[in-house]
Amino acid sequence: MKVAYWPGCVSRGFTPELHGSMALVAPKLDIEMVELDRANCCGAGVIAEHNQELVDTLNARTFAMAQGVEGAAGMMNICSTCQGAQTECRERLDASTDYRSGVNEHLKPEGLSYESNGDWWNKNFLWLLVEEIGLDTLRERVVRPLEGLRIAPFYGCYIVRPTRRLGYADHPERDRYMEMVIEAIGANPVDYAGKHKCCGFPLITMNRTTSLRQAGRHLADAIDADADCLVTPCPLCHLNLDLQQPDAAKYVERDLDIPVLHLPQMVGLALGLEPKELGMNKHVVKTGDVQRKVAALAAA
Repeated sequence: MKVAYWPGCVSRGFTPELHGSMALVAPKLDIEMVELDRANCCGAGVIAEHNQELVDTLNARTFAMAQGVEGAAGMMNICSTCQGAQTECRERLDASTDYRSGVNEHLKPEGLSYESNGDWWNKNFLWLLVEEIGLDTLRERVVRPLEGLRIAPFYGCYIVRPTRRLGYADHPERDRYMEMVIEAIGANPVDYAGKHKCCGFPLITMNRTTSLRQAGRHLADAIDADADCLVTPCPLCHLNLDLQQPDAAKYVERDLDIPVLHLPQMVGLALGLEPKELGMNKHVVKTGDVQRKVAALAAA
């Protein structure tokens, strides 16, 4: 399957291991990624607070570039925040021909134009994995079932809310896809209270205490549910849950020390890729315990 690929800003800056692991996992699932060169930041919900037309223009430009990739089935992203922000912009662009035409006027100097098309899609890797690749195909490609590994899914806000905008009417199980993928690769999904809640990242610059207490509570809940690690489809959630974890431990006044994987890293392990090539040595919280369990599986 050929897709226009939007890696997002964070996967190219703060969490390069996310983009790197996705690049390795894609060919193992027969995904041909055509990266969109010079595509725009999605705005992450911040730009829209100040200038809605500007953020819609930025995302319309990215959509137009994606629609110009010959043979692409749609556009894939690896950031649930991008998914939410881009879906919101697309809803506004598709709702009004006049508004869309006005936005497209800004794109004319580059010869670009976003065309509303109900068959064209923009999907997070999680959605694409379940809906386009399929869990049966994923199971067939698994060469190292992660049996015995207890993985706590962490969705983040933007891929589960609001359900009306995010296509849950057509795909009501999207808030269970992480568990379905975890089971498909042979691991055990861990249920805990915080899996669908906000990680606290949007608050980090305004109210650090509340932000890190939120992150710390979710991590503690996963630990109390006996998880070996968390996995998330959102690099911004990863920043708050992994990068900020040492400080979050102070705010909730307990030891945490639980690894947080990116979704392509978890899938890549099951597809036979090695932890180091997936960038699992680049996290703040060491992934050694997870790596040792995976190594034991390979040796069994």
